[in-house]
Amino acid sequence: MDKLKMETSDMAAENIEKIGALFPSAVTEIRGEDGSIKKGVNFEMLKQLLSPDVVEEGDERYEFTWVGKKQAIAEAARLTTKTLRPVKEDSRNWDTTENLYIEGDNLEVLKILQESYLGKVKMIYIDPPYNTGNDFIYADDFMRSQKEEDEQMGMYDEDENHLFKNTDRNGRFHSDWCSMMYSRVMLARNLLVNNGVMFISIDENEVDNLQKICNEVFGEENYSATFVWTKTSTPPALSHKCRKTVEYVLAYENKLSSMKYFGAPLDGGDAPLLNSGNPQKILLFPAGSIRLTFMDDGTIPAGVKDKVELLDELYVKNGLNENNVRFVGEFKWEQSTLDEEISKGTYFIIKTNKCSIRFQRQNLGDSFKTPTNFLNIELNRELGVGTNESAVKEMAELGLDKCFDYAKPYSLIKTIADMVCKEDEKAIVLDFFSGSATTAHAVMQLNAEDGGHRKFIMAQLPEPCDEKSEAFKAGYKNICEIGKERIRRAGDKIKAEHPDADLDIGFRVFRVDESNMKNVYYHPEEVTQLMLGETVSNIKEDRTDMDLLYACLLDWGVEINLPHTSTQVAGCTVHNVDNGALAACFDKAVPRAVVEYMANLQPLRAVFRDEAFATDAEKINVTEIFKNLSPDTKVKVI
Repeated sequence: MDKLKMETSDMAAENIEKIGALFPSAVTEIRGEDGSIKKGVNFEMLKQLLSPDVVEEGDERYEFTWVGKKQAIAEAARLTTKTLRPVKEDSRNWDTTENLYIEGDNLEVLKILQESYLGKVKMIYIDPPYNTGNDFIYADDFMRSQKEEDEQMGMYDEDENHLFKNTDRNGRFHSDWCSMMYSRVMLARNLLVNNGVMFISIDENEVDNLQKICNEVFGEENYSATFVWTKTSTPPALSHKCRKTVEYVLAYENKLSSMKYFGAPLDGGDAPLLNSGNPQKILLFPAGSIRLTFMDDGTIPAGVKDKVELLDELYVKNGLNENNVRFVGEFKWEQSTLDEEISKGTYFIIKTNKCSIRFQRQNLGDSFKTPTNFLNIELNRELGVGTNESAVKEMAELGLDKCFDYAKPYSLIKTIADMVCKEDEKAIVLDFFSGSATTAHAVMQLNAEDGGHRKFIMAQLPEPCDEKSEAFKAGYKNICEIGKERIRRAGDKIKAEHPDADLDIGFRVFRVDESNMKNVYYHPEEVTQLMLGETVSNIKEDRTDMDLLYACLLDWGVEINLPHTSTQVAGCTVHNVDNGALAACFDKAVPRAVVEYMANLQPLRAVFRDEAFATDAEKINVTEIFKNLSPDTKVKVI
């Protein structure tokens, strides 16, 4: 039986394998820092294979770089031994929910999720620090020396994760922000399905740098759009240069596809049939096809009517044209198109005696406009996107007034999610700068409105609340406590408004922590004869079955939102995840009856404690039992 590695995958090694698949002769063997032999890349050979299109040192090239970029790339590929520990007491509907809330540094979270959620996320939305000079950003280890770090104003959470205030007096003001974002965007992209989309809110301070980062990570060809959002209806009156009212939302697809983005319904309003610049056409409108809203009965004489010419006298009865009539004008459609539209239920509207003809489609509940790049009230009323003021009201309605600064309105994120997840009602939506958990609120609201079953994954560093803040006075020690409470209250509110909807308003809470495994080292003089005959546990004493179970799921690349049951067999606890995705028993002594019970479940994977079997013969017996009863099961130990 093999051992689970209990660490994230080695992305550098995986990239070497990919290079080897394309250019086998460019991969060789090298000696690692620990003296072991491993695979490496012969870059001189790779250059020859790619010649003559290799960029040599000193050649002019187009590139975007900054101090710390190489370290940021290396950090994204660096392994982590950290894991996620379940926090059932903070969760809601643990046994039935498929939503996740993860507390911890989002860089570690993204690394931990790499195998279990690789290529499974449909949409990522983040609202990172904007780097205004007053924002706290993540002080990743590679960003600065300890001396530099000590000179910064630090902020630490209970787990010693840290932030620092990136003032514009910092000589690496833009570099530190770019490094923070680069490694996270790199890791996030891996989680997207092929047509998955990442949306990033940003203002003018770093929008140019962010677009360059995304162009490099995703490829310029996968750029989708830059949406503009009106953030406030009351811009500051004292601004000297301009009153800033907008922010931006960049959109990048993992691989640019033909997927349609959904905006407002097509039947949300009438549209003009005239289009200046088109050639003049004569169109025949059948009796009953035109609704004249400015009169009920009467006659409109033939002749020129502003931008159209009426060739026939038009008789109106009960607000409709009683006879066939012909119009001449710069129309969008040919006669064949008009006839086809009428057959589908489209009708026409004339609102004044100028006879400017408009059309209104019918029975188009499943048809939608492509959204414009304006996500705001004034220019896209159909979408109903709110502002910062809306977000303040939303928090107040939930009883969380003044508990969180600068939250986004959930209508903004709901609109974005609806653009790309409308036809994917089981999509996974990730937000790793979760803040007040607006994204979770938006996903639940969207599900309530269209009957979807989309799932959310929220990740947030538990930044402590200032002791002078309203949030701290209300009893919230950190941002995560606010976010979890917001999800609970929003879920209750949405459920009350949609009592018949089949809604998942729960969430499983996990917390980033050190590995469940310990390193057991003894000096030769400390080893006794008794110890040589004992099995030494490499699992930390404070870790529970649940800790071990979810660490195994992550290590094996299984989603941690799947349901699981526990059964008592011969005095042992047997866990069964998703009806056979993984079976586990972590008791320190496992009898044959338990092994046979698990094998009869015929799971895809099975896992035990290494110390559960005192001898190699017992381990061989386990392997043989599974070989006979469930030969396709992969069996490992921790």
